Amino acid sequence: MKSIAVLGLGKVGALAAQLLVDSDFTVIGVDSMADPAKFSHDVRAIDVKDADALAEIFDGVDAVLSCLPYHLNIGVSNVAHAAGIHYFDLTEDVPTTNHIRNLAVTSQGLMAPQCGLAPGFVGIVGANLIAQFDECRSCRMRVGALPQNPTGLMGYAFNWSPEGVVNEYLNDCEVIEDGERKWVSAMEWREQIYIEGLQLEAFTTSGGLGTMCETYLGKVANLDYKTMRYPGHFDLMNFFFHELLMRENREEAGRILVHAKPPVDQDIVYVHVAAEGLIDGKMSRKEFVNGYKPLMIAGESRTAIAWTTAGSVVSVIELVREGQLPSKGFLKQEDIPLPALLSTRTGSFYNRKD
Repeated sequence: MKSIAVLGLGKVGALAAQLLVDSDFTVIGVDSMADPAKFSHDVRAIDVKDADALAEIFDGVDAVLSCLPYHLNIGVSNVAHAAGIHYFDLTEDVPTTNHIRNLAVTSQGLMAPQCGLAPGFVGIVGANLIAQFDECRSCRMRVGALPQNPTGLMGYAFNWSPEGVVNEYLNDCEVIEDGERKWVSAMEWREQIYIEGLQLEAFTTSGGLGTMCETYLGKVANLDYKTMRYPGHFDLMNFFFHELLMRENREEAGRILVHAKPPVDQDIVYVHVAAEGLIDGKMSRKEFVNGYKPLMIAGESRTAIAWTTAGSVVSVIELVREGQLPSKGFLKQEDIPLPALLSTRTGSFYNRKD
């Protein structure tokens, strides 16, 4: 794998493309709105919903990374499958992932959705902790992408795709509870979490576990994923979506929220993963807790949500190129070794303390 097309050159896609260039890949960026003069690689302006135009680009590359809104990924994955190339994306959408998984049965290349932060990096961390136990009774995964300096009652800024956030807040969530695989509503099971004395609240959101419930059913008694926010956010978003009925118009909900709480440059991504169980007959607890801030990468300051998301998928792509991951079929995030990911050129960013 030497060449890759990156679809969507927003903050995450543009950074992923640059990281791939820095890791010696030949990159073709695809974005109808991008200014080619701002990039160090080839950029094409095409309609990503045009299957023929995509097929022409895919004919000249070994892989594609989609950094597009989740609802476009089914079409992209179909074209990638037909072209016989590797496919990677960042989606948290469960139906999209199920579609890609079905394609993987007959794929010539690797089909690897859910390679971002959550699902993605957090699942790799969770699997690493679970593997340390002789018997694991619970694994709780929490991620919060937040402004460092929150304002207002909501305490939030939309540094991530509004479509993705609204989707996560409204779609049902898969969990394992007391050994039973089940679906629960989003924005439930609220709890308090403290990270270095900072109080946060966490609640269920969809898609963060990827395929982990299937993998760990019968092996881990309790498994769930929640999003972390500053206190007060939960009640306001429940009011917005359910009492004001904005759940009935997701596109308009996303527009209103981004207009009210635009992106910020100074953000922070908290990752809190904790597992409990038996090691050598004794009850133990293992934790992975970090707060990631913006980094200088390729001469520019990159937001925490951008580099933690782009860094995860590019690290996975590096591992596939190096032969440390399969080159065909469907890739589960929990099958990716955390030490191997952190040892890649891009994965080493997770160890930086800038």
